[in-house]
Amino acid sequence: MDITAQPVRPLIEDHRQRLVVFWFLMAALFMATLDNQVVSTALPTIVGEFGALDRFAWVGSAYLLAMSAVMPVYGKLGDLFGRKFVMLAAIFIFVLGSLLCGLAWSMDSLIAARVFQGMGGGGIMVSIFSINADLFEPRERARYQSYSSLMLMASGSIGPTLGGTLSDLFGWRSIFLINLPIGIVILAGLVLLLPHRRPTRQPKIDYLGALLLAGFTASVVLFADGVQIFGALTAWQNLTVAAFGLLCIGLFVAVEGRVAEPIMPLRLFRDPTFPLFIVIALTSGGVGIGLVNYLALFLQTTTGLSPSVAGLFFICVTGGIVCGSLSAGRLIARYGRYKPFVLIGVTLNILALLLMSRLEAGTPLILVGLLLTLQGLGIGFGQQAPVIAVQNSAPQADVGAATGAVTLSRMGGAAIAISIYGAIIGSYLGNLTLNLPGVASLAELTPKLLATLPPDVQHEIGMIYAGAFSTLFSTAAFLCVIGLVAALMLKNVRLPPAVAAKG
Repeated sequence: MDITAQPVRPLIEDHRQRLVVFWFLMAALFMATLDNQVVSTALPTIVGEFGALDRFAWVGSAYLLAMSAVMPVYGKLGDLFGRKFVMLAAIFIFVLGSLLCGLAWSMDSLIAARVFQGMGGGGIMVSIFSINADLFEPRERARYQSYSSLMLMASGSIGPTLGGTLSDLFGWRSIFLINLPIGIVILAGLVLLLPHRRPTRQPKIDYLGALLLAGFTASVVLFADGVQIFGALTAWQNLTVAAFGLLCIGLFVAVEGRVAEPIMPLRLFRDPTFPLFIVIALTSGGVGIGLVNYLALFLQTTTGLSPSVAGLFFICVTGGIVCGSLSAGRLIARYGRYKPFVLIGVTLNILALLLMSRLEAGTPLILVGLLLTLQGLGIGFGQQAPVIAVQNSAPQADVGAATGAVTLSRMGGAAIAISIYGAIIGSYLGNLTLNLPGVASLAELTPKLLATLPPDVQHEIGMIYAGAFSTLFSTAAFLCVIGLVAALMLKNVRLPPAVAAKG
């Protein structure tokens, strides 16, 4: 069955107004994705004030879990009620959640506020990609979608540095409260400039499907964090979570085949492009998003760089992403083919990660920078194709649901990969018996303490971490190989040409 979408005229005919709306959307996307990174460098200060070190990781995990759980629901709500009102609601929830985070009085209240904030952040991410499908025709969309991808990666590079700076200057609460004035401006701009395209069908919400999908998504994220939460992946509590997730997804498939307006229409899977790009999105999220924090740890432990100087190396990653994403976006827009850029992106990632797995302590920094740039190029070339492809293949009525599924897969892949990477590092370091002067435990080793140790001890610690990261980078490369297999199976589809605008 051919479910290729028919060309639909852009939501806004005036080019200048369309660009203004687009950049309001980019500001919202940057705000939502930045909040997932900005908290990382402020967490030690937060823990110092509230205590509860055992719940350290949940400040970030709660946000990611909430985002992942609501993404498909927002995509479907946009299809049913119109993307404008759903987008505005998501921004309002995010801003209110930011206020609650800034007013938190304990670690538990902060975690709860982060869940609420993530429910808005997930809606922002999905709605933006869906609105882009309304604003731009397929080929033109490829170019502008690349700017969306740049915002995602820029927030990952800028977030840790910005979070530390704001925390030092104004206190940790400022990293959340700064969202209030920004969010209000974005809300006002979209209320005034973004038109409402009324859906052509009567809304019927699949509440049971939404609940089951949220249960499955939450189970996957919790299972991936099983080592930290329950002590082992095979702990009975974690196996119970896995069983609950399997039950949810089984019931979800049964429900989606029977309801009138499913959250994720099963007809999307009739096009072989859709499941293949779900796999590609999972692997790209695991490498493009899940690897960011571990790159920072790698730089600080194997090279002896301070956090601020190590942060500068993310310019290499970001620069590669910028070049790759902009080049791919323009070439897709010109030639209408996206498969070659998926293949190029995945191949560059595999090459970069395999070379990085061979790095040792004391490797020249220029070589490290070049490999990070190469990996950034790989991410940039391949990251936008999944969204463009499924939006092109899905019926117009299902664009939001298809976009939500791909975005959810990317974030889910990141969450799972983060846990895998953490298990690799923890297992490797946990099996070591240290006998180094001045180092009681690697778990208590900070960059400041590392800088005070003798050069030979620093080198020894660097070699230990290099061994752990060799396995980590090889694992990331294997994830990319899975993505490469899926990419090779894609049809070489050509996007439809742009429809000429009237007078």
